[in-house]
Amino acid sequence: MVTIAHISDPHVGSPYFVPNLMNRVIVEINELEPDVVVCTGDFTNYGYRQEFKTAAVYLERLTAPVHSVPGNHDARNVGYVHFEELIGPRHWSVDIDGVRIVGADSSEPDLDHGQIGRERYEWIRAEFDTPAEFRIFALHHHLIPVPGTGRERNIVYDAGDLLEVLIRSGVHLVVTGHKHVPYVWRLENLYIVNAGTCASLRLRGHTKPCYNVIEIEGDEVRIHRRYPFGGSTLNAHYSISSGEEHVRELEMLTPGPKADAPLVTE
Repeated sequence: MVTIAHISDPHVGSPYFVPNLMNRVIVEINELEPDVVVCTGDFTNYGYRQEFKTAAVYLERLTAPVHSVPGNHDARNVGYVHFEELIGPRHWSVDIDGVRIVGADSSEPDLDHGQIGRERYEWIRAEFDTPAEFRIFALHHHLIPVPGTGRERNIVYDAGDLLEVLIRSGVHLVVTGHKHVPYVWRLENLYIVNAGTCASLRLRGHTKPCYNVIEIEGDEVRIHRRYPFGGSTLNAHYSISSGEEHVRELEMLTPGPKADAPLVTE
């Protein structure tokens, strides 16, 4: 089984950032011992170097390999320069026991919206051309709208073309962040998994800080949503070979934890 922890949007430097939540997420992930941690951006609030330095210290405490893409907040104030120096490359690929993960920067300097851009399509195709049993694509911005996020303005500008590239490349799963609302969509045989914020109280509706845990075992995929200090829910469980979907528990409009999943910040 390959286990992937998917975190996003801590926003270090924001008045809504809660260090205790970030510390708890790190403890829980280290106890889980995943094969890899994928971070889908917005480590910082303004893209300043000191924010990146603080975020890097948190990431260094994770014992599993960490692979990250920047978010729109990380691209502010020429922050992508600090991202590359302190966090890692903005475009990358990694192989883990038959699972290929490709990450790409969808941010634009000082803009909330983003795009991948047609100049990256051939690179994406080539990266996924490597034989793999399961293929995952990681970016910050949404590919399709997410309920409970208000008027949709921040889907990547070239979402349609990118979706075509990913589907034709045999991608099974896309992981994103950005709007702090967790959700799971199915589009043909492609699943799109959005993460909430793991350590910020900048929240919509009844959402709570959370992160995802993705388990791939043979042709079975399980996607869990975990709440720091507060348990977890199973959000999707399906078979990639038969296309059969065993469980799909999606919380509509204002997703949040169950009553027994309290938020603890101090």
